[in-house]
Amino acid sequence: MIFGYAFHPQAIIGGGFGMALKTAISQGAKRGLFSNEAGMGSTPHAHAQANVPTPHDQGVVAMIGVFIDTFVVLTLNALVIISTLYTPDGILAAGYTGNEVNAAGEAIAKANLAQTAFGSVFGTNFGNIFVAICLLFFAFSTVLSWNMFGRINVIYLFGHKAVTFYQVISLVFIFLGTLASNDLVWELSDMFNQLMVIPNSIALFALTGMVVAGAHKAAH
Repeated sequence: MIFGYAFHPQAIIGGGFGMALKTAISQGAKRGLFSNEAGMGSTPHAHAQANVPTPHDQGVVAMIGVFIDTFVVLTLNALVIISTLYTPDGILAAGYTGNEVNAAGEAIAKANLAQTAFGSVFGTNFGNIFVAICLLFFAFSTVLSWNMFGRINVIYLFGHKAVTFYQVISLVFIFLGTLASNDLVWELSDMFNQLMVIPNSIALFALTGMVVAGAHKAAH
């Protein structure tokens, strides 16, 4: 029975669907954390600087930021990619012929899907340049914000004297990141993001009572 059911069509189909679902959820969680950082405990460093009557008010602002990033910006990005699949330079320009998987793989290998999508409308050169400039500003602002987050933690743990040492280490890792392969950088980013989620999730559950009390106070 073990060998018989192992090679049964239903088992094969179920395994395939399970693997696809696992991959989709895994990649979705990784890219979701990288995009909006919800639950990682990073953005509270910035929100804590705000001067508001109650922490609940700033918490609402933080949730709105996640909504705009995930449901608005990412949805628009996905729609741009999907709507350009059938354009003259799109992956499915000639209709579905069965070779689109390889074509999509080549497009992803050469450039990210956003560059491919914008390039199919504005031309390869302008589309790539436009997305590259957007990524430049995104990356630069990300470096500045994460440097501030780390600096706040270093000051809290080791005092102001350790800031210089921390900033030197940060610059070294930023430089090393430009030399490493894309796959290694993504894997390291995913690993450290997930390591941040673990202690922060424990703290969130531990502080549930405080959050509920603050929301109740703000409502009245």
